[in-house]
Amino acid sequence: MSSFLRALEIARVVGRYRLDELIPESVSSPLLRTLFRANPYRLLSPFSVSEAGVAGAGRDGERLRLALEQLGPVFIKFGQALSTRRDLLPEDIANELAKLQDQVPPFPSEQAIELIETALGDSVDVLFERFDREPLASASVAQVHSGRLRAETGSELGREIVVKVIRPDVAALIEKDTRLMLFLARRFEAWSKLGRRLRATAVVEDYQQTIRDELDLAREASNTSQLRRNFADGELVYVPEVFWDYSCRNVMVLERIRGIPVTDLNALRASGVNLKVLGERGVEIFFTQVLRDSFFHADMHPGNIFVDASDPEKPRYIAIDCAIIGSLSESDQYYLARNLLAIFKRDYHTVARLHVECGWVPPSTRVPEFEAAMRAVCEPVFERPIAEISFGQMLVYLFQTAARFDMEVQPSLVLLQKTLLNIEGLGRQLYPQLNLWETAMPFLEKWVAERYSPQTVLRRLQENAPNWLEQLPQLPEVLIESLQGQRDRQVQAQQVLLEERRANEQRNARARRRYLAAMVCVVAAGAALPSVRNLLDQAPAVSWLLLAVAAGLAWPTQAS
Repeated sequence: MSSFLRALEIARVVGRYRLDELIPESVSSPLLRTLFRANPYRLLSPFSVSEAGVAGAGRDGERLRLALEQLGPVFIKFGQALSTRRDLLPEDIANELAKLQDQVPPFPSEQAIELIETALGDSVDVLFERFDREPLASASVAQVHSGRLRAETGSELGREIVVKVIRPDVAALIEKDTRLMLFLARRFEAWSKLGRRLRATAVVEDYQQTIRDELDLAREASNTSQLRRNFADGELVYVPEVFWDYSCRNVMVLERIRGIPVTDLNALRASGVNLKVLGERGVEIFFTQVLRDSFFHADMHPGNIFVDASDPEKPRYIAIDCAIIGSLSESDQYYLARNLLAIFKRDYHTVARLHVECGWVPPSTRVPEFEAAMRAVCEPVFERPIAEISFGQMLVYLFQTAARFDMEVQPSLVLLQKTLLNIEGLGRQLYPQLNLWETAMPFLEKWVAERYSPQTVLRRLQENAPNWLEQLPQLPEVLIESLQGQRDRQVQAQQVLLEERRANEQRNARARRRYLAAMVCVVAAGAALPSVRNLLDQAPAVSWLLLAVAAGLAWPTQAS
C-alpha cells in the first residue's frame, strides 16, 4: 500500500511540473505520451511560477531540479549523476542539476542542532569552541555545518571542522522509494526477458543496500579513514581526517578542507593549474583505487571533489563524502584489467574469450561472432580525444551487443560503471583533449605485470604458507574422507540404478497384465457375437497359429 501511495506522489510531482514535456518525442511512444497527458495532476494542477514560488521557474532546467528536490534523495542522486554528463544535456539543465550537488534546500538549523546534541550527549556550545548555525552546504541525505574544536581537546587544538548530520525522516522516504523500485524491478524481470538479462532485481537490491549504507555516518567515517590510509602520502589525493570522539551513526565530524571546486575552471586557470596533469591524475587515481586497493570512491560527482592548487604543476585532488564505496573481488579485478587492456590493444579475440571465461556471456557463445561485435563497438572510439567520443553512446552499443549474446548485467560492476561515467564527465570539463586510452594503458600494463611478477607470486606464497602449513597435517584425513565420499557416491549410484531397474520391471509387469486383460476383454466381447462365433468355428488351424505368434510379438517387454 505504501508503494502505491508513493507512486501516486511521484505521479503528482511529474504532472505538476509537466516533466513529460522534457522527454523528446523520438524516445517516447504515442501510448506513453498519451498516458502522461492523461495524468490528472497535470490537468488539474498545471505548473506555474506562482505554484513553484520561484521567479523564472518555468524554465526546463529549473523545473526539473525543483521536481527532483521535491521527490527526495533517490531522485536527487539521479540528478547529481546526470549533472556530470554535460555532453548529453542542454546547458541550462546541466547548470540547474549541478545545484543538486551541494545546494539542496537545507532543513532548519534548530533541527540539526537538536539531532547533533542528542547524538553526542551535550550542547554544541559545550562540545565545540565555535558552531556555525548557518549550514555550510546541504545535500540529498545530510547537511553540513562548520565550526572549530575546543583548545582543551589535546592534540586536536583549535582545529577547523565540519559537522555532518543526517536529515530527519530521510530513511523512511528512501525505504519507500527503494521498495517501489524493487517492486517494479521484480515485475520487469517477470514480464520481460530484457529484465532478466539486466538482472534488474539484483541491481536494485544492490543499490538499496548502497543507499542504506549512506545513511550510516559511522560507516562513512570508517570509509574515509580507510581511503585516507590508502593515499597516506597525499601526493595524488588528500582525504580529510575523521575525529572519532565526535562521530556516530547519524553525526560525523571531519577536518575542514580548503580547495577550489573541481568545476570552477576560471578559478583553476587563475591559479595556474595544469589541467592536463589534473585530468591525467584523475584517471590514475581511479585505476589505483580499483586495481591496487579494490576500494574506490563511487560517488565522484563534482560536489565531492576539490583541488589543492598550492603546487599548480602538480595539483592534487581533495575527496570528501566517502559514503558510497565500491569494491571488486580478485577475479573481477583480474577480468576487468585484462578486458580493458585487451580493448586498449584492440585484441578483440581476447576480449571475447575473457567474457566467456568469467561467465559474463553464456558458455555456448560463439567467440568469433562475439569478437566481431566487440570490434564494431570499440573501434570507433580509439585514438580520439575524449571530447570527440561519448562513453554514453558506447554503453548504448554495448547493451545492444549484450542483448544479442544474452550478456547479464553484473551487479558488482554497476557502481564501477557509474563511477566511470562520472570520471568521463569530469574529464570532459577539465581537459577535453585528454586521451583516456593513452593515460590508462600504461597503468594497466604495469598492474598486470606486477600482479604476475616473480616477486608478487613469491609474496603471495609467503602470505598463504602459514594457512597451508596449518592444513597440511589434516591432508591425509581430507584425502581419506574424499575417497570415502567417492566410494559412498558410487554405492549410492548403484543403489539408484538397482531401484530404477526394479521399478522398470514392476512397470513392465503391470503393462503385461493390462495387455492380457485387454486381450481377454476383446476375445470375450467377440465371442458373444453369433457371427464371430461362426467365424471362429470355421477358422483353419493355421490361422490360430498365426494369431498366437502375433500376440506373442505384441506382448509388452518394457514399460511404455
